[in-house]
Amino acid sequence: MSRTYKAILHGSTLEWVGEKPVLTAEGQEVQVTVWESGVGRPSKAQAVQALRDLAARGGISSFGDALEWQRETRRDRALPGREE
Repeated sequence: MSRTYKAILHGSTLEWVGEKPVLTAEGQEVQVTVWESGVGRPSKAQAVQALRDLAARGGISSFGDALEWQRETRRDRALPGREE
């Protein structure tokens, strides 16, 4: 099972922020994603503009019925090589 923890990278050392993982003496395999300023995360102005654009189109209801989409997506399909 993988969990996500926040940390600040100082050179080659991680400083945990908030909840810390339980680490073993043998070491722990980790995957680190470095967030660059302004890259990968929308700015507050971009997020506000996206919400305004969505509202101008009529909100999320303009995308159709979510339950119908879910039913269609999860509908049982015939398996290859088997008759229906």
